Amino acid sequence: MVDAKMLGKISSAPGFIAALDQSGGSTPKALSLYGISESDYQGDEEMFRLMHAMRVRIMSAPAFTGDKVIGAILFERTMDGDVDGQPVPSYLWEKRGVVPFLKVDKGLEAEQNGVQMMKAMPDLDALLVRGREKGIFGTKMRSVIAEADKAGIAAVVKQQFEVGRQIIGQGLVPIIEPEVSIKSPTKEEAEAILRDEIAQQLDKLPTGENVMLKLTIPTVADFYAPLIAHKSVIRVVALSGGYTTADACEKLSHNRGMIASFSRALTEKLRVSMSDAEFNSSLAETIDQIYAASVNKA
Repeated sequence: MVDAKMLGKISSAPGFIAALDQSGGSTPKALSLYGISESDYQGDEEMFRLMHAMRVRIMSAPAFTGDKVIGAILFERTMDGDVDGQPVPSYLWEKRGVVPFLKVDKGLEAEQNGVQMMKAMPDLDALLVRGREKGIFGTKMRSVIAEADKAGIAAVVKQQFEVGRQIIGQGLVPIIEPEVSIKSPTKEEAEAILRDEIAQQLDKLPTGENVMLKLTIPTVADFYAPLIAHKSVIRVVALSGGYTTADACEKLSHNRGMIASFSRALTEKLRVSMSDAEFNSSLAETIDQIYAASVNKA
């Protein structure tokens, strides 16, 4: 059963969702941007320990509260970790007022038909049960679209919704994320195909089955307005997709009803060498910037 208080916050509260879900493949790059090079640690365990320390620093910062950050997407290891002895999901909700989500995909297949499908998730049900028991509200899973290939995009969306319904069956809310690469030479055309395919899948959902969508900021402002208005969509959030914080916020501000779910754009200015005061000030400034783009539309 979906938590009613969390659902109320996610569906209507002003703010944005922080993406703190870099996993094995993207962790070295995230640490490098933070100022920790691969020569500074040995092995995955030390790498993930350093990443968790960075995330704890973010989650416990004064500005990281439900007043502006309404949700946070976690990597599995982050979900299993703690902050000051308290499990991360309960810390986020009980101490910070932030709704916890869990990244559940296991990475991407090789590109075919202009897209990268999600790898198989044979242990998904067990992970969902564990997440629900830890207080997780919803999930996120990512596919990537590189070209405006109708068959490829249809396959991505079909897979996303099939897994999404499995997640709904476990009492969680899925974030469907078919990312269109900002580097795609056919980005606008791909977005047109994607919007139609998502709309078709949404229309097939039984009454009472609802999803969230995480989409690349569209080339044409308000292009996803029909999806935002759909009865089965709780909320539509935007990924930063490699844009700088300034560019992502500027583009997002032109899309009504769409809020941020940024990863790199959230942590872009943070460095391990910062004092706590510098770190907290920089993060607060970025949170204010992303919040404004999510709430105040041009």
